[in-house]
Amino acid sequence: MMKKNAFVLALLVITFCAFNAPEKPFKLPYKNAALPVEKRVADLLSRMTVSEKIRQLDMYWGHQVANMRGHEAESVSDSAAINIGTEGIGSVHDLYPLTAAVTNQIQRYALEKTRLGIPVLFIEEGLHGYESLGSTTFPTPMALAGAWDTTLVHKAGHIIATEVRAHGVNMILGPVLCLSRDPRWGRVEETYGEDPFLSAANGVAMVKGMQGRKLSDPDAVVAEPKHFAVHGIPEAGSNMAPVNMGEREARSSFLYVFEKAVKEGGAMGMMAAYSEIDGIPCVDNRWLLKNVLRGEWGFKGFVLSDLGAIKMSLNSHQIAATPADALAQTFTAGLDMQFYDFSHQQFMEGMLSALKSKQLSVADLNRAVSNILRVKFMLGLFDHPYIDETLLKKVNHTEASRSVALKLAQEGISLLKNDNSLLPLGPGVHSVAVVGSLAASTYLGGYANKEGKGVAIIDALKQRASNSLDIKYEAGYSADTSTVSQSENLQKAINTVNNADVAIVVLGEDINEVGEGKDRASLDLNQQQTRLIEAVYKTGKPTVVVLFNGRPLCINWVSKKIPAIVESWFLGEMGGLAIADVLLGKVNPSGKLPMTFPRSVGQLPYYYNHKPTSRHVYVDEDTSALFPFGHGLSYTTFQYSGLNISPARIPLNGSVNVSVNIKNTGKAEGTEVVQLYLRDVIASVTTPVKSLKGFKRINLKPGESGTIKFKIDNKELMLWNRQMKQVVEPGEFKVMIGSSSEDIRTRGSFRVGL
Repeated sequence: MMKKNAFVLALLVITFCAFNAPEKPFKLPYKNAALPVEKRVADLLSRMTVSEKIRQLDMYWGHQVANMRGHEAESVSDSAAINIGTEGIGSVHDLYPLTAAVTNQIQRYALEKTRLGIPVLFIEEGLHGYESLGSTTFPTPMALAGAWDTTLVHKAGHIIATEVRAHGVNMILGPVLCLSRDPRWGRVEETYGEDPFLSAANGVAMVKGMQGRKLSDPDAVVAEPKHFAVHGIPEAGSNMAPVNMGEREARSSFLYVFEKAVKEGGAMGMMAAYSEIDGIPCVDNRWLLKNVLRGEWGFKGFVLSDLGAIKMSLNSHQIAATPADALAQTFTAGLDMQFYDFSHQQFMEGMLSALKSKQLSVADLNRAVSNILRVKFMLGLFDHPYIDETLLKKVNHTEASRSVALKLAQEGISLLKNDNSLLPLGPGVHSVAVVGSLAASTYLGGYANKEGKGVAIIDALKQRASNSLDIKYEAGYSADTSTVSQSENLQKAINTVNNADVAIVVLGEDINEVGEGKDRASLDLNQQQTRLIEAVYKTGKPTVVVLFNGRPLCINWVSKKIPAIVESWFLGEMGGLAIADVLLGKVNPSGKLPMTFPRSVGQLPYYYNHKPTSRHVYVDEDTSALFPFGHGLSYTTFQYSGLNISPARIPLNGSVNVSVNIKNTGKAEGTEVVQLYLRDVIASVTTPVKSLKGFKRINLKPGESGTIKFKIDNKELMLWNRQMKQVVEPGEFKVMIGSSSEDIRTRGSFRVGL
């Protein structure tokens, strides 16, 4: 009895102490930063209602959560209480120009007013610079690829991430990793060109630059490669059109680029494309989104639809009967978030209906929600949800950032032709006529700073040139299509050319001809520009053509008649200055084409790493490219010698070392981009005539020599065999090293296998 009383007394004492002990704040497991992310995700998921889960898979417009003054977000709006409510939302997009003060207000509402306090993900555009006033704008991806400099691309990615995070953005919709295999497609400028190896190298550099050391750092954001997958060769070059391609070719080229971005870059976002592959829309492609992306590559992030792509299954592809059917198909296939596909009410009702009918399983719902939550945890949004509002002034649009933008612009320019060394403009040139309305353009390229402007070529030339160089400008044509007006404009331009030592004619694409949704049936210069350049040519004055364009153009007449041609692409805010530096000889051009220039649309698709039977032989057209992939001249010359390949034979899992000596044999300091191509001589399946497998930049002074070294890993020797297995096959591999895909300077070979 005494023992029993003692036990009761002890229990009372323990209970008393427990109730009267100092209070410790209770922390839910998912709020405990010390726990592994997966445990935090699982705990939070277990506490969520079905409605809360569905709302995490939805994206909201900026105006639905913030008061907008024009395009400017000022504060959290009354509608935030309706749209965010007590259940929360997944993400917000199109909140321009975004400030940390606004995101902090929205985030505070989400954390304090919703039941579970799940933060909001802010997603915006930043393809080559954040789409907000005052941010640094780099060259378009096509021009970045033209630099063949992944170190600088990595720096650009880091600068973009630093600036956008300081604005309050957590995720960027990019980079675009589609291979541009049809230049009629309007979005060519957004890509890194036609080649898998070059595109993958730039894609990995950009992803790593954006995502930094860890996503929770103040200089990191989630990178979201797009458009997954095989979107860069749509039928007839038309955006959203079907893609007709087999699995082997898709894996060998188009998927290779995304695989590198995931496995090497660690990308935590992915955008599913509009298009269909072999009859299945990408947003509904289980093999693509689950088997390959997650199963084979180990992707841990989340997949977002391209804007309206889920709804296309209902309205365009016509493989779904109702919104619930479309949503069930895409979320079962592996998608995780909609992008303005259905209204929020339709989305909620459709998802609930799909769950009720069991078209969509709870397991797939939970998978999608977990993928969103994982990214939010990795970004540190639960633990450090607010942005330092003083950070933006310290990191935005700095001189250091502008210097990187200028360097990339300079390196991205390719000198396509330079007969009789017309360029750079020498001391004997005292007057220059700059003609063509694009010479006054300040266009930055697609998906760039909405309010930003670059330095026009004409203004840049006047800034960079010495006072002794007289520079005059005439547009030569205008938007006014009347015969009288056009004749007057043309005559003014010709008079200016006649009174100058040299003419610089800027030709290319106006903003109504290039960009998303601006696909072209013809790649020729428009009639006004053709008339202008032909008239300038007839004056007999030495003429330079500068191309200001987003895609390769068919400029046969120009390439035949004009002695000097410079490809600039769209070079961002520092582009005009970079072009002026090259024309005036302050910078020796080193850019190389990341995409083949065809002679005519009839040759398309035309890319250098084609199969042996793709010969482009016509009765009415030359078989060769106008300008080949990798082409780009210099104001100096380079000699290649001393090719060494070691060992001469390697095992199936081995690697080979290749070195070559490069000497500057000209009179100017310059940089050469040395390119290494391979050819699998005999294989079980057809392989390209040559494939880029390495490239390096080397800067040399006149008379100076240097050695370039490559290591070819066995992974770059792999192919997808007849059993659709990725293997290295024994046999001979030819090594080709040169200044372009066609200008091969030295050759050798090695063997694989015993």
